[in-house]
Amino acid sequence: MTGREKSPDNLAKAIGRTVFVVDDDSAVRETLGSLFRSIELRVELFGSAQEFTRSNIPDAASCLVLDIRLPGISGLDFQSKLAEAGIHVPIIFMTGHGDIPMSVKAMKAGAIDFLTKPFRDQDMLDAVVKALERDEKRRKGEKTESAVRILFESLTSREREVMALVVQGLMNKQIAAKLDLSEITVKVHRSHMMQKMQARSLINLLETADLLGIRRSKL
Repeated sequence: MTGREKSPDNLAKAIGRTVFVVDDDSAVRETLGSLFRSIELRVELFGSAQEFTRSNIPDAASCLVLDIRLPGISGLDFQSKLAEAGIHVPIIFMTGHGDIPMSVKAMKAGAIDFLTKPFRDQDMLDAVVKALERDEKRRKGEKTESAVRILFESLTSREREVMALVVQGLMNKQIAAKLDLSEITVKVHRSHMMQKMQARSLINLLETADLLGIRRSKL
């Protein structure tokens, strides 16, 4: 690993993030640990996939730098097991024995990058920053979805029905006919629903419906 360059932009973005390194070569682990700490990343080092599984992934942006050839389970098999367990930490693979089919398989399974040893320090740093940014975006999206679901749970069953029909594009008069309600009653339910969902406009409501997976096609 050569040609290390420190980027002020990367340094600013790196604070508070964690990189997990899994490699059975202690020298590689320590070198990478020093590299990541040089841009103020938090680092945890492991000699095997089994060691990593005994650790706790922090509730913050993180990524996994994973060697392909490991004692016990291989890096590619470990990637599959993490996915099966619902652990979505972004992975950067590294190997001294890579080939094209192996790299294609890793990338198709969602890996951020596949680096062949020896690699440039900057290439690794770029991959790690990309992985951490992706994890931050995913976490932010999950928090937003969770908050929206809490709002949705506060709706009455009738307000949910009205919301589904509003999302489909029906007017108050059409909703009233479909639910066998008066138009005034629909307006009241619609007003309450919009307030509870914190939707300032129909566009806001449609964005929220997309997060909740509420279909816009007619029932």
